[in-house]
Amino acid sequence: MNSQSSRSIPELFSDAVGQLAKLVGNEFELARAELSDKAAQAGRAAAMIGAGAVILIPALVLLLFALSAALIRGGFSEPVAYLLTGAGAALVSVALIVTGLSRLSGDALKPSVTLDQGNAIKLRQRKWCDE
Repeated sequence: MNSQSSRSIPELFSDAVGQLAKLVGNEFELARAELSDKAAQAGRAAAMIGAGAVILIPALVLLLFALSAALIRGGFSEPVAYLLTGAGAALVSVALIVTGLSRLSGDALKPSVTLDQGNAIKLRQRKWCDE
């Protein structure tokens, strides 16, 4: 077996290419694992939003009828009471949808660990090439 100091340039180059291939393979594995985790996170968030919406619908209908009845007893006409109740429900719905969408945003799902490691590797390569 050759010692480290007597290895030929082709052998050194071959080892470097092999190590680079292994590094690239490891980075792909990391990216795959992180993207899988982010996809699972997005799936759980979507499931929670959907389940919350389905469970909330019957309760919301009853609460809106009760609010409309209270407004009618308070002196509002039926159309105005229903309009105010519907507008309030619409505002709450928009707030919930915006919150859910923000949890599914690109920043929340970005594979940040992989990107940070990739940038660190690029920086090390630049420093190594500059030397």
